[in-house]
Amino acid sequence: MGSIDSAYRLARERYSELAVDVDSTLGVLLDTPISIHCWQGDDVTGFENIEKGVSGGGIQATGNYPGKARDIGELREDLEQVQRFVPGRHRISLHAMYGDFGDEVVDRNGIEFRHFESWVEWAKENNVGLDFNATMFGHRNADSGFTLSSKDPDVREFWVEHVKRCRGICAEIGKRMGTPCVHNLWVPDGMKDTTVDQSGYRELLKESLDEIYSVEYSPDHLLDSVESKLFGLGSESFVVGSHDFYLGYAVSRGLMPCLDTGHYHPMESVADKISAIMPFVSRIMLHVSRGVRWDSDHVVVLNDEAKDLFHEIVRGGYLNRVHIGLDYFDASINRVGAWVTGIRATQKALLYALLEPVEQLKGYETEGDYFERMALLEELKSMPWGAIWDNYCDKNSVPNGIELREKVKEYENKTHTTRS
Repeated sequence: MGSIDSAYRLARERYSELAVDVDSTLGVLLDTPISIHCWQGDDVTGFENIEKGVSGGGIQATGNYPGKARDIGELREDLEQVQRFVPGRHRISLHAMYGDFGDEVVDRNGIEFRHFESWVEWAKENNVGLDFNATMFGHRNADSGFTLSSKDPDVREFWVEHVKRCRGICAEIGKRMGTPCVHNLWVPDGMKDTTVDQSGYRELLKESLDEIYSVEYSPDHLLDSVESKLFGLGSESFVVGSHDFYLGYAVSRGLMPCLDTGHYHPMESVADKISAIMPFVSRIMLHVSRGVRWDSDHVVVLNDEAKDLFHEIVRGGYLNRVHIGLDYFDASINRVGAWVTGIRATQKALLYALLEPVEQLKGYETEGDYFERMALLEELKSMPWGAIWDNYCDKNSVPNGIELREKVKEYENKTHTTRS
């Protein structure tokens, strides 16, 4: 019996004393996919052959670490490698600018499913699901800082058509893949300084959204989410699609609100929002990120914020109603390593939450025995959950610890050093 298996058996015994079924917990973890963002691999560049706008919509990847994926083949190669370093089967989240365009010049209001058909074939071959995002930034028609809420009707029409096409592509992906494809919509619309006509911009955004979502698709193929933001570069004073705006829109239109953990004030608890929103919506989309003082999109790590987020999801019994996605990008470190670290940190946070004896804790709380609640919560912090994780990786033939770091560096030396 190896050391990993021995440690696992001892850990399982410890948790069984708390009436936690470790084996069933690992089954839940294995069956919970994470939507992995493709844009970590190339610093949010994409493969379009069109003139980029001067504005990135407040999106900027910092750093210039060697090995950036330069084309669709290299990006897929990196994503395949990421899958080998992460236990479980997951999903890949695409942005519209990552189509298989080849040498074709296709503006965003002209994209079609055929530009993403090879992604569907690749996903089937690699046993992963697909999700989709309209790309509303880094384009000449976004240079004013406004897209769907622009006061220029031609600009609004351009972006409405783009999102309509994205939803159609997304629905076809879901149909071909046999699993619903989530289409998430975030727009960078906002203003740098004091804005007088806030209501006017929000009315225009509402009108654009109503036109977009007037086209109905089967929920077996397409699920829609809308994403808010507190502020961004160039929208420090006013964001059209604020949290309040999109929460109201999502609840009234039967859509999913998307909660990005970097899109709120640093002192706000995104975990607390879960149980506040869930009574009014059927599902939510989650973008797990790590903001350092602002929406900096740092690589996700296993910190208190990540633990709190998944504690709230598990304690509330919401796991089957939450779509877990990632949204971060760091160009200052090995990009495959950044992907893998963030995905595994998210999985660890979920495992940590699943290993909690929730009903026992709720019982203490209901009875008013707050000492027992506090004592057990403290005891759980030093429980051997790491041994459970090590065994989970081992059983799924995924490297861990020193071996993982060596494998990442080995892939870097083999592949990334040849990319200039």
